[in-house]
Amino acid sequence: MQSFPQPLSVEEESEYLKRWEQGDKEARNILIERNLRLVAYLVKKYGNSDHSVDDLISIGTIGLIKAVDTYCKEKGVRLATYASRCIDNELLMTFRSDKKQSKEVFLYEPIGGDDGEGNSLNFLDVLETVDEDIPERMEKEENISKLYGFIEDTLTEREKLIIRLRYGIPRWPYVSEQPEVTQREIAKQLGISRSYVSRIEKKALLKLRKAYERNGGSYGGPKN
Repeated sequence: MQSFPQPLSVEEESEYLKRWEQGDKEARNILIERNLRLVAYLVKKYGNSDHSVDDLISIGTIGLIKAVDTYCKEKGVRLATYASRCIDNELLMTFRSDKKQSKEVFLYEPIGGDDGEGNSLNFLDVLETVDEDIPERMEKEENISKLYGFIEDTLTEREKLIIRLRYGIPRWPYVSEQPEVTQREIAKQLGISRSYVSRIEKKALLKLRKAYERNGGSYGGPKN
């Protein structure tokens, strides 16, 4: 892996951010270049992906550029903190687009009930996020992480197994893809009826929905 320049000090970062706010493109370039080490650090988490390290760094750098271009110090977080989320988000978005069976496909599955106007609800409706820009995608990623956590902490072992098989959900934290399995195939694996699998699935989805409604604003992730 190539070497990158040392990160900026707090004082240097503040000065270059001020200059970039005033339209200094050279300051913008320096902010990007001096945070490339952060990209390289985050890329290490995905060393087992199908992408080369150089490709991952290129993808992560796109996230870094977006972070520098959209950063607002009034939000009360350091640029590195904000950039880390944008970089990670860019990498995860790429991984999901690589495969037909995305990790969040199950969010589009109906969960029963409607929105009051006759439209079927799905988990994406419950999360109430729209993939429009970086901050919104970051919020969506956080909500998805919470949902994975609710699966771990809210469901029984059998419910976890059926939900994971049914929707192709990997164990935390996104370790590997799994194919989706039909209710009939799950029933055959577990030696139970398909209708029983359906009842367990619906009960588990309802638990997850209630868990999100009850704890969505404060849940911090799955327990080890």
